Amino acid sequence: MGRHSYNLLQHQHTNVRRHRNGSFGANTRNATPAIETPTMTDYLSLQTRLAQVHQEHLLKFWPELTPDERTDLVRDIEELNLDEIKQYFDRATVSMNENGIKLDDRLQPMPAGKVISIARTPEDQLHAYRDEGLRQISNGHVAVLLMAGGQGTRLGFDHPKGMYDVGLQSRKSLFRIQAERILKLEELAQEANEKRGNITWYIMTSEHTVQPTYDYFVANNFFGLKPEDVLLFEQGSLPCFEYDGRIILDKKHRVARAPDGNGGIYRAMKRQGILEDMQKRGVLYLHAHSVDNILIKVADPVFIGYCVHEKADCAAKVVEKAAPNEPVGVVAIVDGKYQVVEYSEISAKTAEMRNSDGRLTFSAGNICNHFFSSSFLQDIGSKFEQNLKLHVAKKKIPFVDNAGKRLTPDKPNGIKIEKFVFDVFEFAQKFVAMEVLRDEEFSALKNADVAGKDCPSTARSDLHRLHKKYIETAGGIVHGDICEISPFITYAGENLALQVEGKSFTSPVYLRDTRDPLHGHL
Repeated sequence: MGRHSYNLLQHQHTNVRRHRNGSFGANTRNATPAIETPTMTDYLSLQTRLAQVHQEHLLKFWPELTPDERTDLVRDIEELNLDEIKQYFDRATVSMNENGIKLDDRLQPMPAGKVISIARTPEDQLHAYRDEGLRQISNGHVAVLLMAGGQGTRLGFDHPKGMYDVGLQSRKSLFRIQAERILKLEELAQEANEKRGNITWYIMTSEHTVQPTYDYFVANNFFGLKPEDVLLFEQGSLPCFEYDGRIILDKKHRVARAPDGNGGIYRAMKRQGILEDMQKRGVLYLHAHSVDNILIKVADPVFIGYCVHEKADCAAKVVEKAAPNEPVGVVAIVDGKYQVVEYSEISAKTAEMRNSDGRLTFSAGNICNHFFSSSFLQDIGSKFEQNLKLHVAKKKIPFVDNAGKRLTPDKPNGIKIEKFVFDVFEFAQKFVAMEVLRDEEFSALKNADVAGKDCPSTARSDLHRLHKKYIETAGGIVHGDICEISPFITYAGENLALQVEGKSFTSPVYLRDTRDPLHGHL
């Protein structure tokens, strides 16, 4: 099967799974081969292995299971790396005990030479970075990694969040907006360098979003992108533990597990052939971001160019914290290493510290927007991934009691473990950051409108405000607030003067391209 074939077969015990060696196929979570009906020999072998890591309780309902249920349970256990289980729990316990410890005495802000501010950098320097970024795109050296494993549950939307329509006039979903920005960027790179390079789009899904995401892309003809340049792969999961280290059973025949967090991308990229694919394609630089930022500058050439110029292994875009008590993590240095420090890990006194110019000392707010060199990602995959910090949350985890009845507890009864994408910062030889303007590059979509922040209404109004600014900067006038410009017309406000200079527009404004659907039915 070639990569473009996307052969999505369905098997009795499997759902569509990840990209592997250039094709889509039906596999189990980690490419476990089909398992025949387990025999007594299989049971005894499993029991011996589980006893060595004190997890033999996972087989306690074996006599009651049907052959199919036994197959499911064996598959779940086979997918656990039993050699890692105790190590994971021990590291998680250490991490849990460290929760709440303040880092003030070990903390330093990023040095001025390691962070560049878009607002305080001369235009000609930004243009030079942009030219470099476009050159790398033309040469096919740039890819995008979209973290899109989440569903829109908090939005009241029972589908992948990338399919969500925030209510723009165009009715475009987050996926479509980002796809069209990629297409526009490829065109801009071609105009600048007379050579069109394709931007490969790697999309990390989850067990629950991989099939609907793929179906949505097929139904929309990949939004004009080449199907072979859009590769879906699947986030991993980790078992849930009781406080004593025993893995929780979700059902008599199923292990309780939870997604391993956005930091799971590194293991997933290695296991599912994405790192290998990057090497084959000659991808040198990767822009990684979450799906829910409607203002995202996908594969931003200014950011790419800056990081290439600095020879960075790894970088982060940040926004200036709006206030000392804004509950966002900040990029800082702890014990000489870069990391994201959560708001809860520093005291109010430290959060309120200011420099002589009045700006917050710890102001580099993390927005899940990162750059990686491919060589750094290869190093993470081969050397550092197993040392990634584990983040632990005490949760109410449904479980099966001794009588085999599934119960949902009314208070936390165990732990879920996650890895975070930014926890590789400490392994970078050269780390830099770029401070961008919040109103131009960051508007998260996390909550329903009732929350009044990070919701569809704020995402929509933030995009309207930015697009109105684009038109006015290019010499046009907009009366009113509803204003949308198709990504096919402009990526970030460039080349608008011919269309808008000296013209007056009345809200609602929608500047569309011939490639845009006429009535917004997507």
